Amino acid sequence: MTARLAITVNNVRLACHVSGPPDGSPMVLLHALGVDSASWEAVRAAFDNSFRVVAIDARGHGESERPDTYSFELMRDDVIGVLDQLNLQQVTLVGHSMGGTVAYLVAQEQPNRFERFILEDTPPPYPMERAVSTRTRRPEPLPFDPAVLPAIAAQIANPDPAWWDRLADITAPTLLIAGGPSSHIPQEKLVEVAAALPTSTLVTIPVGHSVHQNSPAEFTTAITAFLRD
Repeated sequence: MTARLAITVNNVRLACHVSGPPDGSPMVLLHALGVDSASWEAVRAAFDNSFRVVAIDARGHGESERPDTYSFELMRDDVIGVLDQLNLQQVTLVGHSMGGTVAYLVAQEQPNRFERFILEDTPPPYPMERAVSTRTRRPEPLPFDPAVLPAIAAQIANPDPAWWDRLADITAPTLLIAGGPSSHIPQEKLVEVAAALPTSTLVTIPVGHSVHQNSPAEFTTAITAFLRD
C-alpha cells in the first residue's frame, strides 16, 4: 500500500509516495524529465518488502506544485529538504535521467547521508552541440509544467563543470546501469563516470534509456545483486 505525503520544501509543495515497512531502510527514487513517480511502478514492488520506499514527484511534475522556477540545483535542494523533514539517513538513492543528475548533486552535497547510490543510464550533463528539444506533442493536461523543459534544457546544453569535477566527492558505493547502444546517452560517458567515482560498478542492460521500464526484471536483479554484495 502506498501513502501520499505532501511536504512543503523551499515554499514548494512536493508529493511523496511512500510504501514498504515503516522500519525498512530508506530508498529514495528520483524520476526522469516529463514523467512522475508513477514511472517507477514496474519495479517498486520488488523493493517494498525490504525498503521504506519514497518516490518523489519533482517540482513541476506529477502531483507536486508547479512554481514556474526550475533548475537542477533547486531540485537538489528540494530532495535534501524532503530527506530532512522525513529524517532519512543512510539512504539508498536511485535516479534516472533528470533524476540521476539531481541525485549526483544531492550526493555531492551530502555524501555521508547515503549508503548506496544507483544511477540509471545517466552521466552528469556535458556540453552538447545541440540542445535538448523543448517541444512536446503530448495531449493536455501534461503530467508536468512545460516551463520545466527550457529551464532544464538550458542547463543540459551549458552544464556546470563542477558536476563532473565533484564526482570524487561521492563516497557511497555506486551502481551505474547503462542502457547500451540503443540509448541516446553516449555509453562512453558512463564509463568515464565509473572511472571517476571512488567505488563503482557498471552494468549494461542493452534495452535503451529507460531500463527500469523496458526490462524491469533485469533492472531489479542488478540492483538486488549490488545491494547484497
